[in-house]
Amino acid sequence: MTARTMLQFFHWYYPDGGRLWGEVADKATALADMGVTDIWLPPACKGASGGWSVGYDIYDLFDLGEFDQKGSVATKYGDRAGLVHAAQSLRDAGIGVIHDVVFNHKMGADEKERVQVRRADPENRTDIEDHVFEASAYTRFTFPGRNGQYSQFIWDMKCFSGIDHIEDPDDDGIFRLVNEYGDGEWNREVDDEKGNFDYLMGSDVEFRNNAVYEELKYWGRWLPEQVVCNGFRLDAAKHIPAWFFRDWVGHVRETVDSELFVVAEYWHPDMAVLRQYLDQVDKQLMLFDVALHHRFFEASKAGGDFDMRTIFDDTLVSALPDHAVTLVANHDTQPLQAMEASVEPWFKPLAYALILLREQGVPCLFYPDLYGARYSDQGDDGQSHEVDMPAIACLPRLVEVRKRFAHGPQTDLFDDPHCIAFVRHGTAEAPGCITILSNGEGMDKTVELGADHAGVRYRDYLGHCEEDVVADDHGTVTVRVNGGSVSVWSACDVG
Repeated sequence: MTARTMLQFFHWYYPDGGRLWGEVADKATALADMGVTDIWLPPACKGASGGWSVGYDIYDLFDLGEFDQKGSVATKYGDRAGLVHAAQSLRDAGIGVIHDVVFNHKMGADEKERVQVRRADPENRTDIEDHVFEASAYTRFTFPGRNGQYSQFIWDMKCFSGIDHIEDPDDDGIFRLVNEYGDGEWNREVDDEKGNFDYLMGSDVEFRNNAVYEELKYWGRWLPEQVVCNGFRLDAAKHIPAWFFRDWVGHVRETVDSELFVVAEYWHPDMAVLRQYLDQVDKQLMLFDVALHHRFFEASKAGGDFDMRTIFDDTLVSALPDHAVTLVANHDTQPLQAMEASVEPWFKPLAYALILLREQGVPCLFYPDLYGARYSDQGDDGQSHEVDMPAIACLPRLVEVRKRFAHGPQTDLFDDPHCIAFVRHGTAEAPGCITILSNGEGMDKTVELGADHAGVRYRDYLGHCEEDVVADDHGTVTVRVNGGSVSVWSACDVG
């Protein structure tokens, strides 16, 4: 079975104009040939900013670029027909389709309602004032452009737990809506940052409302009926009660496909927190390895001062590999984003080798790292900044190496603070390889492969080291790596 390799096929600053679905379709076959097995698509539903929405300001879950709402029919990425074609092209190429699920909040309501609220301290959300007052808030979603097609559900004040803007009196902040759910408190089983991290933005969805609960389960059944669906990426999981996703994932697996791939974005580096969350959701899903991403970021900044032997310390892929999706970057960490933590370009080939060529974890590539990206936006300093994210030249080759050579048991040679290596020993059906990395000077490492490898000639598949090396009569070979680089050595006689 081919090892799973996922690609996030978008980034925060992907160009407007409805081009993405067409690009997905055009590149499906080439990606499959390279070794990509799954594509994570951006949120396909209509956002509050219509054709300019990245997708996380979710407005209408049932508008896949089909209705004239929020100033456009199509989304930023294209119309419904383009989405359906892109997903089918991926299926035809043998690639799984992973949809982004944004349930935490809604934005861009159609009507205001008079609501009762209590003010919460933004830095300690558990500190909610006793005083109840009335105000107007945009909490009624009627979706007039869709006019009840697919779902007649109307979202109103009872469907939300909190808001961040009120009128009459006009004010911004965090306000707990007074309703019949939760005895006036936020949802439990969410992250405890800021006391309780139920509230994130917009109109915060109230999952304890059974009508909401059933509507979101219905959508989970509806989407795969409309477009090819092999799994889900769950947005903002730390803000959504764990019991909800435990139930929701179980429901869609039972009613849609028991083999659905599900990964949640729980952006937290603490293993104790992630273990607790996985226990709460009955270990039904995977999580992005935030700790490993931060290790890559730190290693790239520290250069030769970082001890490479510790690269996997306190990471999800080390502790719970069956639940880890590993990544080097994503749309939240790219330059000019609020959570910017960009791995330095020199280290990215090393980082990708460490997630693509090892046994543990499911690696996720990032669109700009494969194809490059140039964009501009306003930074925290209020100035416009130009960003150039060049493609990583060796990344396609690394993905091919995963497909062709990263097979069999693994032996780690983490015996030097600046130069580490690991061996994939291959299987009876598939070859293996030796991966060696250095964050300092160029170095050699001697690897004992066994007598059955005697006399075998090895070549750096990445082309970083030009001369072949040959194993001696005992099957021992000395491989090398250039400074601040990675090399992958495989037998020359392998096709």
